[in-house]
Amino acid sequence: MVGFEGESFSEKLTSSIVPVQSGTIVQAKVDSVDQRTGFVVLDIGGKSEGAIPLAEFGEELPEPGQVFEVYYDGLGDDDTAQLSKRRADRLRAWKRLAETHNEGDEVQGVCQRKIKGGLLVDVEGVHVFLPASQVNLRRTHDISDFIGEPIRARIIKIDPERMNVVISRRKLLEEERQKMKEELLKDIQEGQIRTGVIKNIADFGVFVDLGGIDGLLHITDMSWGRVRHPSEMVEIGQEIEVKVLRVDFERERIALGLKQKMASPWDGIEERYPVNSKHVGEVVNIMSYGAFVKLEDGVEGLVHISEMSWTRRINHPSEIVKPGDKVEVVVLEIDMEKQEISLGMKQAETNPWDLVEEQYPIGTVIEGQVRNLTTYGAFVEIEEGIDGLLHVSDMSWTKKISHPSEMVKKGDKLRCVVLSVDTQKKRIALGLKQLSADPWMEMIPKNYHVGDLLSGYATKITNFGVFVKLEEDLEGLLHISELADHKIESPEEVVKPGMKIEVRVIRVDEEERKIGLSFVHADFEENEAILSAAEKAAPAEVEEAAPAEKAAAEANAEEEPKAEVSETPAEADAAESTDESADPESPKEG
Repeated sequence: MVGFEGESFSEKLTSSIVPVQSGTIVQAKVDSVDQRTGFVVLDIGGKSEGAIPLAEFGEELPEPGQVFEVYYDGLGDDDTAQLSKRRADRLRAWKRLAETHNEGDEVQGVCQRKIKGGLLVDVEGVHVFLPASQVNLRRTHDISDFIGEPIRARIIKIDPERMNVVISRRKLLEEERQKMKEELLKDIQEGQIRTGVIKNIADFGVFVDLGGIDGLLHITDMSWGRVRHPSEMVEIGQEIEVKVLRVDFERERIALGLKQKMASPWDGIEERYPVNSKHVGEVVNIMSYGAFVKLEDGVEGLVHISEMSWTRRINHPSEIVKPGDKVEVVVLEIDMEKQEISLGMKQAETNPWDLVEEQYPIGTVIEGQVRNLTTYGAFVEIEEGIDGLLHVSDMSWTKKISHPSEMVKKGDKLRCVVLSVDTQKKRIALGLKQLSADPWMEMIPKNYHVGDLLSGYATKITNFGVFVKLEEDLEGLLHISELADHKIESPEEVVKPGMKIEVRVIRVDEEERKIGLSFVHADFEENEAILSAAEKAAPAEVEEAAPAEKAAAEANAEEEPKAEVSETPAEADAAESTDESADPESPKEG
């Protein structure tokens, strides 16, 4: 061939080929650019060419003849050079980073994407790893928010063999925060007004970042008014101006206040709400012991359950009021030291007991309902919250009553007479028997005289004698000494319960309301059945039956329903003042 002077073309060609080692960065010249296929063909001076995606060259379009450094990874199956410009760029960047930075150095980069366990950050062209735990001072809920954001961080690990770099943004923030904290603690003083950022919200308050250290703004220091939850007033990330209340330099704790920036509504409270003054407030909270009423923002008073009504029996304040209700109250007491106001609702109304004496003078006949029974009488509701006591001794002129349930029961409608009124002790005494004339004043003395022969029935036998029913609700006492001419051990030797007997009146005591009797005889035909039954009961049978009868009596006593007894404090007071010394079983005539 002309121009080679004996040296073959193939020899010349072989001598011009530069040997290229796989896994190295080499110089490559652009042969052609095919925008249709998106590849750039480059010549690396070897036996073959290689193609690199156009995307690896960035925004500027390469031109034929341009030279670039690329990474050569050997020949492919088709003898085409395997080239990568991006990898060459990264290797150069890694080399530059490794030469210029050490562990502990500060670097800047841009978060590229989220990977397992953290973020991939581009630092000077090198992809480094930022663990999720090192992204922020506190664990971040979603680290994806940092993608595309520039960050500053501290190198905490360089692994040259694996070409791996680990960085920590948290470490850098902690260092900066420590410096800020030291500066802050030098300058901060109680009473200062500081600006901070809400970092966290809890049920008890919020944490405010003052720049290097967090201060606690307690919920009670957020407002003079009622705050149910801090989130009602602030939100995370909000900038807020607060007052420094206390600083504990040893424990590095700062107490902050928001309401303290304003004047306390308790200033001049005694002038605005003097004792005994009447106001309208709003019920804001209800507890078992009372209701809190807002008089103005930051000023609340307690209406105790006992101060809600003059007459109603209240088990829980919710029976009277509910949150949001507007109520009229009277100021009862102010404690400036504790910043507490005692209020009363009932004091805003007329006390019905002040009118009782006028409305129900002695002698007034009232109608009411039996509300409760006690051992000493019955409480009768005259009007809502006003009860009168019908004592057992005022139920009947003549009947001997052991328990009020013998005469009335709960729920009964009764007509009674007002006997006395004590407005101070809030007591009204009622009488049932006083609705009719006292038979001992005229009827009994007129109808019963000493020496009269009468017939009656043995109603009750005691160890001291026999009570004899003379007429409805009237009994006389046949003493054991008047049963026979000789001494007897038991009245039942002569008289059995239920027997009809003839007696003589031996005493009529109008003052003590008693009729004394003497036994005449029991020879009545109707008594034969009673006596016959008594005779059939043999002594042996009686002895055998006694234990069984005793057991049955005890069982019956247990099963016997008792009258309901439920005393209010007023009823208990009434009980204390009631004379219960009279014993219905005592040996008295009447």
